[in-house]
Amino acid sequence: MFGVAHFFSVDKQGQQPGMRTAAARVALACLLISAAHSAHAAPAPITLKLFVGGSAQRPDLLRHVLDDYERSHPGIKVELGAGGATSELQRRYLSTLLNAEDSTYDGFMIDIVNPAQYAAAGWIAPLERYVGSDAASALKNHLPAYRQADVWRGQLVALPAFSDAMFMYYRKDLLARYGIATPQTWPQLAAAAQKIQRAEGQPQLQGLSIQGAPIEGAVCTFLLPYWSAGHALTDAQGRLTLDVPSAQRGLQQWLDLVGQGVIKPGVAEVKTGDTLNDFKAGKAIFAVNWGFAWNALQNAPDSQVKGKVGVMALPAVPGGERVSCMGGWQWALSAFSRHKAETAAVLRYLAAPETSRYLALNGSLLPVYSSLYQDPQILAQLPWLRDAAQVLQSARARPVTPRYGEVSDVLRMTTSAVLGGSQTPADGVAEIQNHLQRVLR
Repeated sequence: MFGVAHFFSVDKQGQQPGMRTAAARVALACLLISAAHSAHAAPAPITLKLFVGGSAQRPDLLRHVLDDYERSHPGIKVELGAGGATSELQRRYLSTLLNAEDSTYDGFMIDIVNPAQYAAAGWIAPLERYVGSDAASALKNHLPAYRQADVWRGQLVALPAFSDAMFMYYRKDLLARYGIATPQTWPQLAAAAQKIQRAEGQPQLQGLSIQGAPIEGAVCTFLLPYWSAGHALTDAQGRLTLDVPSAQRGLQQWLDLVGQGVIKPGVAEVKTGDTLNDFKAGKAIFAVNWGFAWNALQNAPDSQVKGKVGVMALPAVPGGERVSCMGGWQWALSAFSRHKAETAAVLRYLAAPETSRYLALNGSLLPVYSSLYQDPQILAQLPWLRDAAQVLQSARARPVTPRYGEVSDVLRMTTSAVLGGSQTPADGVAEIQNHLQRVLR
C-alpha cells in the first residue's frame, strides 16, 4: 500500500491531469495483478534427499519409484545419494555425518543390524506419529524378524525395504541321481555329502561351503547351530544370555564337518564370494549363502549349475529347529531432517506393499510382506520363492543392540580363529563370553 499511496502523491511537471490519472490507473492495475499473482503462485517444491547405499540396493529402481511419487506429489522433489559398496562402508559414512548432526540426508537405507545403534545414538526419529500406529500394528503383515529388528525400546524406528536371508543351496541333480532326500539335520547333510563325494570321485568337490573368514557371514556361521539348539544370544532388553555348552557344540560341529572332509580345511579364509564362485563352478554340493546368489547361479553366463540348483531351509542340529539368519535393508528417518513429516510420507511409500512387489518383479529383491510370497505373478517370475518363503518366515534378526558392531567383531573374529585352528571351541566361547559380558550389560 505504501507504493500505491506514494505513486498518487507525485505530480510530474508538464503532465496533463488526465494523463496523470490514466498512468496511475495502469500502475495500480499492474500492482494489483502482481499482488494477486504472488498470492496464488504455487510454493516452491520441497527438496528431500535420501541415501540409498550402493548398486546392490538398486538406486535405479528406487529412482523410478520416486519419479512416480513426484508426479502425484508435485510439491515434493526427492534426490538420491549413493555410495559404499558394502554395509560397513555405508555405516561408516552415515555415522560420520550423523555424529556431527548433519542434515544432508532426510532419510536413508540401513542394514538390518543398524536400527538399534542409530536409534540409541539419537540419529533416527521414531516413526509411530507418522505411520499412525504402534510398532506391532505397523509390522503385523511383515516377515516376523522385522518385529524385533526394527523396534527399539518399544518404538518403531525403521521400515523394512527389502529382505534377505541365509539359504541352503544344493545340487538337486546330484541328490536326485543318488536317491537322497533333502537333509533335515546337519548329520544327515554330512552323510549325504559324503555319499555323493565318494560316488562322484572328484577330489575338489566340497560337501558344504560356508563362510569362515572374519566377515559378517561368519557371525551367521556362529549363530546358525546355536539358534537351532533353541537359544538366544540376548534377551528382550539386549542383555547377554549366552548358553556356553551350546555355543561350544555349534563351533565343534563345523570342525567335525572339516574333519569328515565335508567342509574344506581352508574354511577360515572363505568369504561370501568364494562360496558363490565354488558352487557356481560346480565345486560344492551344498552351500550357505544370501539370497542374491540365486540370480548368479541361475543366470550368470559362467554358471555351471544352471537348472540344477535347489533351495531349502538350513538343517537343524539333532532335536533342534531349522532357522536362518535374516538380512535385508530398512528405511530410517533422520533425526536432523528439517522436513520430517514429508520425508516420512516418502519412506512410507517406499516401504509400501506395492513398492515391495515392484522391487521383486523388476529387481528380484525379496519382499518384506508375507503375503507377497503367494503372489502369482511374483512366483511365476521367481519360482524359487516358493521354497524361500519358509526360510524367511523362520529367519531371525541378529542381536538387536546399539553395540552390535562390537558384538559382530568378537563373533566373526573368534569363529574364524576357531575354524582356522588357532583357538579351541572352549577357548573361543570363553573369549566371546568375556567380551560380551562387558558389552551387553
